[in-house]
Amino acid sequence: MYIRVSSRKNKDNKVVKYVQLAHNVRNPKTGTPQAEVIHSFGRMDELDMDALKRLARSIQRFLGEEPTLFDGKTPELKFLSSRPMGGVWFLDGLWKRIGIDKLLEKRLKNREFRTEMERVILAMVTNRALAPSSKLGLEEWISKKVMIPGLNDLDVQHCYRAMDFLLESEEEIQHEVFNAVADLFNLEVDLLFFDTTSTYFEMDEWDDEDFKLQGHSKDSRPDLPQIVIGLAVTRDGIPIRCWSWPGNTSDMTVIPEVKRDLTGWKLGRVITVADRGFSSEGNLRVLQEAGGHYIVGERMTAGKPIVEKALAHPGRFRSVRENLEVKEVIVGDGEARVRYVLVRNPAEARRDAARREKHLEKLKAELAKLKELNGSAHSKAHCRLNSHITYKKYLKMDSKGNFKINNQVVKEMEHLDGKYLIRSSDDTLSVEDIALGYKQLLEVERAFRTLKTTLELRPVYHRKEERIRAHVLLCWLSLLLVRIAEVNTLQTWPQLRSELENMHLIEYESTDGKVYQRTEINEAQKRILFLLKIPEPAKILDISLFQRSKM
Repeated sequence: MYIRVSSRKNKDNKVVKYVQLAHNVRNPKTGTPQAEVIHSFGRMDELDMDALKRLARSIQRFLGEEPTLFDGKTPELKFLSSRPMGGVWFLDGLWKRIGIDKLLEKRLKNREFRTEMERVILAMVTNRALAPSSKLGLEEWISKKVMIPGLNDLDVQHCYRAMDFLLESEEEIQHEVFNAVADLFNLEVDLLFFDTTSTYFEMDEWDDEDFKLQGHSKDSRPDLPQIVIGLAVTRDGIPIRCWSWPGNTSDMTVIPEVKRDLTGWKLGRVITVADRGFSSEGNLRVLQEAGGHYIVGERMTAGKPIVEKALAHPGRFRSVRENLEVKEVIVGDGEARVRYVLVRNPAEARRDAARREKHLEKLKAELAKLKELNGSAHSKAHCRLNSHITYKKYLKMDSKGNFKINNQVVKEMEHLDGKYLIRSSDDTLSVEDIALGYKQLLEVERAFRTLKTTLELRPVYHRKEERIRAHVLLCWLSLLLVRIAEVNTLQTWPQLRSELENMHLIEYESTDGKVYQRTEINEAQKRILFLLKIPEPAKILDISLFQRSKM
């Protein structure tokens, strides 16, 4: 491309010159090059030369060169701000690579929103991953702390409208996102891991009491209203679906809904891996529907006769991994046949024995003190021991009403040191695969830890059910991006976030306008972007020239 000057003669024979931006193209008929005008700047005698100089300087800045075209002196550049940009750039790039922006835009096509709702949803998702805050705090974060491409400012009402839209298509969006991620990253979904957790709310008042009912708190906050959250994740810990239920929902009751919701996702042959809380006979039958199978933990102290037979079954353990020994146990015949795998961790067995020995030493000291007490002091100490969460399981009462250590219980506990019992319906899986598959259930626990700590799922300050569920969806989307990043870089998200946030966007101002330029990209940042196939940001991200009035 080049600047050219063309001449034209008017009717009064006066020659007028025009300044144009042009480039050469080859004539398809003659094969000779000819000029093609891209843009006309107008008559030379009316041309705004200052505007052309500003354009020349902006082109030089875009190319990463120092401006060389000045009117006698260099315009003073004022440093206005510096904002972290690497984290947002990375998450936005991953968001677009998965195609979440397109599927949201498709659903938003016929909706009348003045604000770009897809960008608002992205802003809330990136906020959870980079600097979790309330929706009110999000306004300041967007306006002063980061740069979200395509979103300059934000009002909290935009957030609420976006959350309402997100919830309207909750199931469809989760399914479409799963399909996109599964195709892009070739997800292995032959094993699906499922577990639940709870989270709490810190509100003086709340609506929809049927949703946030009091229940068992896994965060040790039973004094606050709770909800139960379910996650289904792949063997790599990628969350493919989330659920929200009232706080008093029992783990035993959610499996039919989870199974029903995943039906139709074309997952193929799926083995669901779940913890002991989901091992009711009814749930196990549901998990076997439509050719499915399960690997579930079994409670060893529940007193079930079939479990007692499995634990008493003779046979030797064999080592399959370091600190992992297994023994297959088959109980019953025909339709009553149940396949178990008894797992033992020698290192954990030693820790269990050491912990129990410490407890018994302290308990013996407490019992010795109890003999020296009389009257009400004795009664209070007696009740305290009888209700103690650790000591009570070791105690029994003699005919005189005195406490003694129950040696039979101690022997039974010694027999269970470092062991756990797994049940599976799939006879094609090896004993090792069953044991390792169940061990991978830790990926769900890791996902919940990320939700509650890194992404700060809790505490939640929303009052309405729909906003609570939308908040969980936003956290799920954020967790999805975080886990994809971790799996593909083999780094933790805190490590990735720390490195990416060292990339800043610098804002300068001169008499001509503003320039937005990124800092230099280091090798670690280049590698992160390369591994997720996200393009590097241009050195000059934006140039905005001030409008000049003609005299």
